[in-house]
Amino acid sequence: MIKERINSLRSLMKRDGFDIYVVPTSDYHNSEYVGVYFKCREFLSGFTGSNGTLVVTDDGAYLWTDGRYFLQAAEELKGSDIELMKMLEEGVPTITEFLTDNLKSGSVLGFDGRVFSVGEGLDFEEVVKKTGASIRFDIDLCAEVWTDRPALSAQPVFVLDTKYTGRAASEKLADIRKEMAEAGCTHHIVTSLDDIAWILNMRGADVDCNPVFLSYLLIGKDDAILFVNPDIVTAAKSHLDSLGIRLMPYNDIYTNIGKLPADAKVMIDKNRLNYALYSTLSSHCETYITANPSTLMKSKKNETERENLRETNIIDGVAMVRFLRWLDENIGKTRITEVSAAKQLERFRAEGRGYKGLSFDTISGYNAHGAIIHYEPTEATDIEVEPHGLLLVDSGAQYLGGTTDITRTIAVGPLTDEMKHHYTMVLRGHLALAAAIFKEGCSGANLDILARAPFWDEYEDYNHGTGHGVGFFLNVHEGPQSFHWNSGRRSTLTKLEDGMVITDEPGIYIEGKYGVRIENDLLCVKDKKSEYGQFMRFEALTLCPIDLRPVNFDELTAKEFRTLKAYHDMVVEKLSPHLEPADREWLLNAVKM
Repeated sequence: MIKERINSLRSLMKRDGFDIYVVPTSDYHNSEYVGVYFKCREFLSGFTGSNGTLVVTDDGAYLWTDGRYFLQAAEELKGSDIELMKMLEEGVPTITEFLTDNLKSGSVLGFDGRVFSVGEGLDFEEVVKKTGASIRFDIDLCAEVWTDRPALSAQPVFVLDTKYTGRAASEKLADIRKEMAEAGCTHHIVTSLDDIAWILNMRGADVDCNPVFLSYLLIGKDDAILFVNPDIVTAAKSHLDSLGIRLMPYNDIYTNIGKLPADAKVMIDKNRLNYALYSTLSSHCETYITANPSTLMKSKKNETERENLRETNIIDGVAMVRFLRWLDENIGKTRITEVSAAKQLERFRAEGRGYKGLSFDTISGYNAHGAIIHYEPTEATDIEVEPHGLLLVDSGAQYLGGTTDITRTIAVGPLTDEMKHHYTMVLRGHLALAAAIFKEGCSGANLDILARAPFWDEYEDYNHGTGHGVGFFLNVHEGPQSFHWNSGRRSTLTKLEDGMVITDEPGIYIEGKYGVRIENDLLCVKDKKSEYGQFMRFEALTLCPIDLRPVNFDELTAKEFRTLKAYHDMVVEKLSPHLEPADREWLLNAVKM
């Protein structure tokens, strides 16, 4: 099937004169997770991970993805003749390097400009300049191969009350217009769906697990236009009217941008705006390239959002305790599989106040499946969780009061010494980062070594970042902050500021055996100020016991032991009043050290 689809794509490439065609994992908004309409790369390649780019030539096909998905991609690409290109691995070229090596004078590079960012499109421009090739970005070949492609999502939106958001949409628009004025800009185009939802205090359901809605927002000095399917905003019409926002059809953004006055100066984020829009815009208007002001604004949670997040994590923590107790009491007695465990956790969460769905598809990996970093069990891959080894569960939920993301690795029976050592290594890295005291101005690149030190001491590592930002009832992966040692990544150089939520999730993955990851959501807050400046620390938002059964306590330092005990004391204090007696008793036993 995959071979047939690739061959069909090649036939269309030949028809239209393309020598190479590139298909990313993206939508018209450069989203990380996309609706089913936009899953072209998945349709063509069979690879289901959230990050990957397919490059097809007349005699080959190649799939680039990152370290989270190496094992998964290798499995899913079997028999497809698509070659896996492991990003950042030694000897593996980047996509632009590959294109530079394989395009020649007169060649044509094809792609749909609506699903590539400005930055990516400009990189392609540089490649064709070097090689003497040319670009065409106006044809979506996948649409012709995918004959039964689903329709664009059109789910209704709703307005999120300020008792959750803490600030009115009018205030957010005023702040953005202030930054526009300071930059001398007349307009600002916002195409990233999470930014639009945050600015307008509106939420939708056009992307699974992400409460966003398909739209573009053009902000002027005194007015604004929301390009959206009008049928989905009925419940928000009066809200939008009060903000002075006009409605226009979703796809009218392209013709409307072309009509902006020649003296307009438009603020854009080249990492979020798509290349097709930029090409239309830059042909007749001046552009001012910067990060969307709203991206940094929404990353710093206000006091109302922080209090909501604290309450939400109590709700989520109760569900997690119920799940862990259920697992303990039933493993080896009742047949439990990866899928049934994930569904049971979802049922517990669904009973919580303000629950609005999962924040991502639950990762539930038993033993060897836990080594596949972003493994999502399906009916085809599902296996029974037997009473030995480790079960890794990475999960989260959307609530009106915020977004959660938590990973626990659970001993479901006897463990090997190797499992215990690696589990303790992960725990030590997790605790070191959670307990960090650092100077204001530090970034994720400064702190990442705290989590990785126990790994690097033994010449081991993990192929993913140590942490990512988390939205407020929005995307579970939110920039601009992150933890990663690689300072070449823009997000790792973002200063960690008061109010930012970021995950702490080191892990280790032993192919064919097991995986271990421990993850909490942390709130960055101000600590003491001394003669040396303002110091910062982290407040743990996630409230859930960390399994102590796999811990080699003789490998913990005194500080690590104290940090772990203090965390569990806090979990007990905050969750106990909300637990049923049996759950409370289970929790007290689970944290005994």
